[in-house]
Amino acid sequence: MKVAITSSGNSPESLLDSRFGRCSYFVVFDTESLSTEFIPNPNKENIDGAGPASVQLVASRGVKKVVSGEFGSKVKALFDSLQIQLIVLNDIDKNISEVIKLLNHK
Repeated sequence: MKVAITSSGNSPESLLDSRFGRCSYFVVFDTESLSTEFIPNPNKENIDGAGPASVQLVASRGVKKVVSGEFGSKVKALFDSLQIQLIVLNDIDKNISEVIKLLNHK
């Protein structure tokens, strides 16, 4: 299964980004192959519509779950319609490696 994680940078040591639509990077982690792909977020500077555009980006990668610090109300409905689960991680001091370890233990 593929999981998208919002990231402040493009390395496993980067911290979780608390913002979904305006995060710096999306990390797509595959729980089966254990591969990771860092994708720059082309929507982070959008004046409006960053959230919905980012939903389309991660959905196009085939993700089934998204981990972030927070999600706006507009994207929650979109994710619901796409049957993609949202995971809110309040501990934004975790880096991407730590988040991936958490995902592997579930």
